This record gives sequence, C-alpha cells and structure tokens, in this order.
Amino acid sequence: MPKRRRTFVFIAGGVMSGVGKGVASASIGAILKARGLKVTAVKIDPYINVDAGTMNPVEHGEVFVTKDGDETDQDIGNYERFLDQDIVKVNYMTTGRVYLSVIERERALGYGGKTVEVVPHVPEEVISRIRAAAEHHDADATIVEIGGTVGEYQNILFLEAARMMRTDAPDDVLVGLVSYLPVPGNLGEMKTKPTQYAVRTLNSAGLQPDFLIGRSSLPMDEPRKRKLAVHCSVPAKAIISAPDVPTIYAVPEHFEKEGLGDLVCRKLKLRVKQKDGRIWRLLTRRIERSEKPLKIAIVGKYASTGDFSLTDAYLSVLEAIKHACWAVGRKPDIMWVDADAIEADPKSLPRIMKGVKGIVVPGGFGTRGVEGKILAINYARVSKTPFLGLCYGLQLAVVEHARHVLKLKDAHTTEIDPKTPHPVIHLMNEQEEKMKNKDYGGTMRLGEYPCVLKPRTIARSLYGHELVMERHRHRYECNPDYREKLEAAGLIHSGLSPDGKLAEIVELKGHPYFLATQAHPEFRSRPMEPHPLFLGLISTAARAARS
Repeated sequence: MPKRRRTFVFIAGGVMSGVGKGVASASIGAILKARGLKVTAVKIDPYINVDAGTMNPVEHGEVFVTKDGDETDQDIGNYERFLDQDIVKVNYMTTGRVYLSVIERERALGYGGKTVEVVPHVPEEVISRIRAAAEHHDADATIVEIGGTVGEYQNILFLEAARMMRTDAPDDVLVGLVSYLPVPGNLGEMKTKPTQYAVRTLNSAGLQPDFLIGRSSLPMDEPRKRKLAVHCSVPAKAIISAPDVPTIYAVPEHFEKEGLGDLVCRKLKLRVKQKDGRIWRLLTRRIERSEKPLKIAIVGKYASTGDFSLTDAYLSVLEAIKHACWAVGRKPDIMWVDADAIEADPKSLPRIMKGVKGIVVPGGFGTRGVEGKILAINYARVSKTPFLGLCYGLQLAVVEHARHVLKLKDAHTTEIDPKTPHPVIHLMNEQEEKMKNKDYGGTMRLGEYPCVLKPRTIARSLYGHELVMERHRHRYECNPDYREKLEAAGLIHSGLSPDGKLAEIVELKGHPYFLATQAHPEFRSRPMEPHPLFLGLISTAARAARS
C-alpha cells in the first residue's frame, strides 16, 4: 500500500500578538476536513517553559489539558473544537520541550559524538516532532501554528524549521502569514505598511508567504489587496480579508467565501473528495437565531490585568457556555464577577447577581478570592439559582456545604488552611511527596480518568450512561472521611472513581440544578455537541428565565 502523502501549512503571525493565528489555523483545518481530508494541527509555543502548566493564566490565558494529560496552550482547545477531534501531546511543543529533548539526546550520546549546534539540530528536532504528529494522526494535511510574532528572537528557530522543510519538499509545504491591518481612528483608512514590514521580516528568515490573512476591524478592500500584492509579492487572489466577525465559528465559512480552501488545495495539489461546509452554515445560522439573552455569571479571579479584562483565562468555560446557550436557542449574556469584589463587600452579592439565571465557579488555585467564591456558592444554594462548579468549584462547594449546612464552622481545604480542624478537602496521597520536593511541573492528576455515575441522579440522567471519561487537573480531592456526613446533609456524591475512593461529581438534593465536578468538562465541549453538564445548567437556567 503506498504511503500517504503528508502536506504541511505553516501559520505565522505579523505585527502583534493575539492577531488570531489560532482561530485562523483551526479554521483552515476545518475547511480542509470538510473536503474529506484527514487533518491535524500542531502548536509551537516559543517559551522556555516545558509546558503551559506553570504559567499564570493572566499572563498566558487558560491551560488546556489534553486527554493524555498534557498541559498546553489554549489554541489546542480551538483546534479540538473546530476539528471536532482530540489533539494529544505529540501535537504540542515549546522551546523548553524542544531544547530539553536535544540536551537529553546529547547526554545519551544520541548524536554520536558530533558537536551539537543550535542550527541544524534544534530545527531538526522541531521537524521530527511535526512529522511525528502527522504520522500519529495519519494526516493528509498538518496545520502548524508558530507562536509569537515574526521578528521576535524567540521563534526564529521554528521559522528555520519551516524553511528547511520547504527546501526539502517545496510542493508539500505552504506558508501563511496572519497579520494586522490597523484602521487608526484619526485617519479612517486601513494601513498596510505594518504588514508590509512583517512580510519583509518573514523574508529575512528565508520564507515567502504563499498567502496573507489580513486581520482588521473592517473588511479589506481591493485597493488594499492590490497594494499588498505589489509590495509583498503575493498574488491579490492569495490575500484573504479577515475582518472582525460576531463569532469565531463564522470564520471557516468566511474563509471559504474568500477562496482560501480552494487556494490551499490547489497549491498543495490535494485530491479533494468533497466540499461540504454545511455544519458551519448551520451553526452560524443557529447562533444568529439565538437572540433572547440568558444572563450567566462566571465567578473567578483571573479576569483582569491592569485596567483591562482578560477573559482568555477561562476561554473553554466561556465557549462551553456559548455552545449550550446556542443549543437551546438563547444568546449568552456572560457576566464576569470578581471574587475579590464579593469578598470585599459580601452585602453587594444580591445586587451583583440581579437578573443572573445561572452561576459558574470555574477552576483555580491559591487563596485569593476563595471566600468570595464560597459566598457566591452559598448564594446559588440558598437562592436556588442553577449552579455548576468546576474543579476548585467542586472543592469550594463542599467547603460551603460543610460550613453552612453541617455547621462545621472552620471547615476548609488544606490547600488554604493546612491546620483546619475539618479538612473536607485534602491533598491526594500520591501528591504529598511531589509537593514536599517542589515537583510542580506536569505532576498533578492530569488527563482523562473514568467516573462511575450513580443511578437516579442528575449527573446520570444528563450523561445517559454509567461510565464517563473526563479530563482532570488537580492535586486536592474530597476527603472521604466526611462523605457520609455530607451525603446525610443532602450533598449527593453522584460520580465516583471506579474504586470508589475519589469523589468526581457532587449534586444537591432538592435544588433545581446544583452540580459540581472535580473534572474540567469544558475541555470536551464542542460547538456542535455541547457538554451535558453545561447543557443541564443552561437548560435549567432557561426554564427558570421563562417562569
């Protein structure tokens, strides 16, 4: 049987970070998949960190956990949502991970005594990893997103890897540049000069883009396309306008209208079996029809950086809420609630929550905002507002129940209060040695684990079957010594690990929807298939809004 031909599309970014490379990469993958091709996507992060697990979410955005337990960049989540398939550890690399592999190989005499140099050995390791991902997924096309912005020192070796791959197989490699075209308010004209410089910077790394994706607040007109074509040596037909759109899920359909899918297939000589963009058209129409707002509060602490809001810290939670809202025909009206503000002024909580039909307390770490989150959970329980707790949200829901229903006044998690007389949440046994040795990187309970659901519970009715798999990222767990007391007080442990030792899901008896999970179900939500726990929350909230 002939070996499948592998092709690669590299996506770099110009002018500024956050320009939309991840969504562009995911969208290109989606439109190629809609043509019947096998597709995967690789993210390269230019950080020395070995993975994203030790990065502050305010600085880097959320940490997305793969099913095989890798702590990755949030763009991996976009790949999963757009491609509707799992992305695994082999699809993610950082500068730190690449250098670590090169150094470990050198120490094991893997280079046979040669002088190990930055070039070519580091780019060769990058190429090896890219090809490994393509082989693992048996992909016709692999989209490779190079993090950062062209011109930065950090990503030059990844651009060198792309150059080497293109030199070796020019018919199998495409390069695209996603660049920003500002429209200064005082001028009112879209400016192409920053993108011209970005292309020249890419040229200096030995790469000429095959296509440009021009991100801007407005559509790019023909004069601007012709100007870029002249100055960047890119045909006007290969310059794609990418204006702001109401939802990122409109991007694949927009790229198709701009001819990007046809361009990529033509240049790579890919044999297309079909061309079917119906799922994206149906999704965008469903989103457009969801006009009636539903107010959902997310109570967290990673939502601000200086004077600006950073919602990327909870990106998958935000997307999961949207998916569920659209599925029931409602427009998500998401309100960010700072847990610190609640803590500072508890009496403001009823005013803050006015009009809120559902409350989500997502994951997190550390002491800041904990009491504010507990107050929000107490409000959800007492007011019977639909509530969903995620990871830390489950742990604090247990603390709240222990304090206010069991009347164990000083109940807490040992993460916050190691000397609490009622450690209802404690460190998992296998984590004790790791914490003692400060072995923090990649050592949590990570990745997919099974959960057994009890019959006649909300969780079981939502999932529809007994055994489910969910992704985890935590070191602390519910203390089983308190399980019986909590159950007697109405907090049902509806999901347990197969051995019965770990509490994975809890729910409150007699409440319309009060459910918390130790897992991160947001990582498994897809735009065409909302996660059951989020769908349960939003469906209940929508019913409450109608009554």
